[in-house]
Amino acid sequence: MNLVIISGPPSSGKTSVILKTIEAIKKRGINAGVVKFDCLYTDDNILYEKAGIPVKKGLSGSLCPDHFFASNIEEVVRWGNKEGLDLLITESAGLCNRCSPYIKNIKAVCVIDNLSGINTPKKIGPMLRTADIVVITKGDIVSQAEREVFASRVNSVNPQAVVMPVNGLTGQGAFELSTLIYDKNLNVETVKGSELKFPMPSALCSYCLGETRIGEEYQMGNVRKMKIGEENDKH
Repeated sequence: MNLVIISGPPSSGKTSVILKTIEAIKKRGINAGVVKFDCLYTDDNILYEKAGIPVKKGLSGSLCPDHFFASNIEEVVRWGNKEGLDLLITESAGLCNRCSPYIKNIKAVCVIDNLSGINTPKKIGPMLRTADIVVITKGDIVSQAEREVFASRVNSVNPQAVVMPVNGLTGQGAFELSTLIYDKNLNVETVKGSELKFPMPSALCSYCLGETRIGEEYQMGNVRKMKIGEENDKH
């Protein structure tokens, strides 16, 4: 079984890209399934079910979705192998710009859209910088010049990645993506012992443990203070 990790900011078009890509990959006789990770709510699993795609969903609730992913990915791979899948795609929640949900030696795809702002690629951390493939969506809404400039910005941040446009509505570019994400010579039986490409966002403070009150006397653990004038220089 192949394993592919697809992530991206909220509403960048991840689900639409996956649906169109699996539609193309099914024509080659490849059996694909999806595990959808999200925070509080998702009905994307219904879209996958309607398309006849085996799917599971997991909601992280109050936990960081990256940490939730890492805590469950081994069981997810086990499920995919049990289902007899040739390709298992995990779709992340709409992640923050500091998230880093990729595993070494596992295909990593970042989906971002042309409408997110020309400086967005510089603002996104490991999720974009360590991806193997960067998919740019919603190119039909902007001009050719804007598409080229945005792709150039992405390339400057991650020059090693394959950067490609995919239209989640028409499916244009999805076949090309399907040929890149599946390799019949790969077989992932387990990810136990594998390493993340980049350390996850770190925080273990009083607010992580349920504190709701504001003020220094209620803050402990991993706390970082801004330097605002002389009164905070001591921090």
